[in-house]
Formats: sequence, structure tokens, C-alpha cells
Amino acid sequence: MGARVCRQRSRSATMGGREMKKIAYAMVGASGLLLLAAMSTQAQAAVSCGLNNGQAATGEPIKVGAIVGETGPDDFSSSADAAAAYFACVNANGGINGRPIQYIVEDDQWNPEVAVQVGTKLVRDDKVVALVGSGSFVEMSMNAKLYEADGVMSMASACAVSECFESRNIVSTNEGPLPSSVGAAQWAVANLGSKNVVCIGINIPSVGQYSCGWTEKYMTSRGLAGSSILLDTAAVDLNAAVLQAVASGADTVLVNLPAGLAAGFLKTVEEQGLKENFKWISSTPLYDADIPGLLGPGWVDVMHVNIELTPIDGTGEDAVNWRAIMDAYAKPEDPRDTFSQSGYLSAKFFVEAMLELDPAAIDRATVTEAIKAIKNKTSDLLCGPYYVGDAPTHMPNHANMMVKVTADGFAVVGECTDVDSAYLGPVRAAEKALGIGR
Repeated sequence: MGARVCRQRSRSATMGGREMKKIAYAMVGASGLLLLAAMSTQAQAAVSCGLNNGQAATGEPIKVGAIVGETGPDDFSSSADAAAAYFACVNANGGINGRPIQYIVEDDQWNPEVAVQVGTKLVRDDKVVALVGSGSFVEMSMNAKLYEADGVMSMASACAVSECFESRNIVSTNEGPLPSSVGAAQWAVANLGSKNVVCIGINIPSVGQYSCGWTEKYMTSRGLAGSSILLDTAAVDLNAAVLQAVASGADTVLVNLPAGLAAGFLKTVEEQGLKENFKWISSTPLYDADIPGLLGPGWVDVMHVNIELTPIDGTGEDAVNWRAIMDAYAKPEDPRDTFSQSGYLSAKFFVEAMLELDPAAIDRATVTEAIKAIKNKTSDLLCGPYYVGDAPTHMPNHANMMVKVTADGFAVVGECTDVDSAYLGPVRAAEKALGIGR
């Protein structure tokens, strides 16, 4: 059987982010999907997942949850799309030693109250054994204490808030906006000669102030200048943000926004004729297969994007398998982006840990123990090893790459580089204690 996905589809009055991104550059033209088409052509390889036995799992389902920010100012659900595709593949290939995964995905609508409601539902009503593939700007802040109190692990994939990386029971395959933003600024200082970076972020304390704030600290630690402009998601004023960027005196703009908002911001920059005033860098959300076509030729060789994992058109084993699984089990419109890669990895690492357990003894306690035991997992999608452990903080992924927008996709301009930030001090200490090799 396929992965059982119970996704809440109630929609808020705000337009969904995926729809925003589709129309943000409608007048520029949305041709330029050559990269996505090329990847689809490459991805006709046989899929590999779970037991790889071609036998549908028919035993007692194992409930696994996820929470995503699907409706609101942007769509942040591609990680769960990829996890659902991987679980569907696993269920078609023997499941967890005969038991299928019942994957229950909830939408927090970017609303803290809804995030608490759906988190409580998954943990205490549905009694999931773990959460896998979550991606949200609010839910980790609201539910971190719940996960720790109830002994449930969240193997997230698209974390954006500080609580995701500073909680004992949450660990993510993606880096989050702090390493991605600092990594982008670090590269710009070394390669573009940037001396004054303004970070455009989201006005959520554990998101924008967290990531843009640490980017400012990186710049000042180098004797350079940094500042932040934080957008209110309830009433986004892109024109005002562009004017504030000009007033900041920066020579470089770091776009640290979800893809839909980032696209709208860049369109406003073009409309005001201000693109040439700055050097341009971005955190990971702009690394999306359809972004080069949506941005148009004006951003070719201009926009440089930090990527938290390796390229989406990579030729390694996991890169090829991720695309093949998405082609076989996901919807055509599901994004093939960094967070999709992260969702694939979270699901893969989770399944590998579950397959080591006695299927009859799988419950929340055994699953939590198995997840915390994950150590030194490697993948061609990652710049370094993945691990969990039982520390009060988790950020296994903190080395990243840089790409630039080209006429038909992206080109690598910076290979895997560890992020230079004092924030990583406790993380490196935990890695040393666990014997994590880098």
C-alpha cells in the first residue's frame, strides 16, 4: 500500500506561498524550467528504499507525524512532500519489516495557536511514535517543550527557528537560516569583497532576529558592517523594505526570506530600478528548480544563493534516488528543492533506524532511543555527517555551498565550507564528545 497521508487542507484567507511564487513573476515569464525538465529526464533510475523487496506492507501501521507551514505567507511543505514519497516507496517495498508507515501531515497555517493544536493532536491523540519531515516557521517554537515532555523525537527537515536547533528532542537535516545566512555572508566577504551586508528577514524573533542577528555578529567580528530589515508577515510592505535597504548604506543585500516572499521582494527591486545598486546573496529558500525561470535573465550571474545541502542536480547515489522517488511517488508539482532533499534524508535515516528494531516492539520509547542512537550517517546530499545524540542542542548540518543563478539553472561557485560562527561552539563540543568525524 502507499503511504497513508492524512493532511489537513483547511485554508486560511491568505494566499498560499506556492501560489504566490507561481504568480510573483508572471509578467517576467515562467519559461526557464529547463533544469527541472533535465532532472526529470535524468531521474528515470530504479528507486531504492526500505527492504527493496517489491512486497506491499500489510501489517499494523506505524503512525508517524509531521507539521508544515503550508498555508499562509508562503508554502513551506516540500520537506513533508518528499518524506511522504519516501514512505510510500517504503510501504510498497516491505514497510518496516512488514509494517506500513501511516504518515499524518498537519498544516499549522503559520499560526502559533494552530501549531499547538495540531502538535497536541499528533502527539497525544494520534500517538505518533515520532515526527519526520516537518517544516515550519512557528511550530518548533510552540511544540519543543511538548516533544520533550512526552518523549517524542522530531526528525525535522525544514527548520527555520532557533528552538529547532536548541531543543533536546528536535533535530533537522537542514541547517536553518542561521548557518545559511552566515555562510552566504562569509562567501560574499571572501569572493565579492562585501563590507556592509543588510539582511532582509522575517520579523519572528526566533527566525529573523536569530539568523540576521548572527549574520550581523559575523560581519562585526570581521571588522565589517551589518544590519537587518525584518518584515512583518501579517502586513508585508515590500516597497518599504527596498527603500530601507537603500537607506542602510549596505553594498550587499542578503535575501533571507521564504521563496515566495523573496521573489516578490526581488521583483520590487527590479521595478524600482535598484538591482545594480547592490551585490546580491541569498539563504537557501531561493534554491528552487523553477526560480531561475521565474526571476528572468536580469538575475543571471547576479544572484548568489547559499545551499544547505549539495546541488539538486547532483549525480551521487542519494541525489539520483531522491529524484527518482519524487518522480515515482510524489506529485509533479511538488518542489524539487533543498527542503525536499532534506525531507528525503530525514525519512531515509528514520527508516534505516526503524529497520534495526523488532517490528513487534516498535513504540514511542524504542523509536526515540533508536533515533538518538543515529550517528555518523553520510550522504552525497550532505557536506558532512548526520547524527542525533542526546544533547540539549542539535545542528548536525553546518557546512554549506554557494551557487549562482544561470540562464538555465544554477552553477556551483563555492564548494562545501564549514560555517564560521561562534554560535557553533556548543555544537562542535557535542560532536567531539560523540566522536563525530568531520
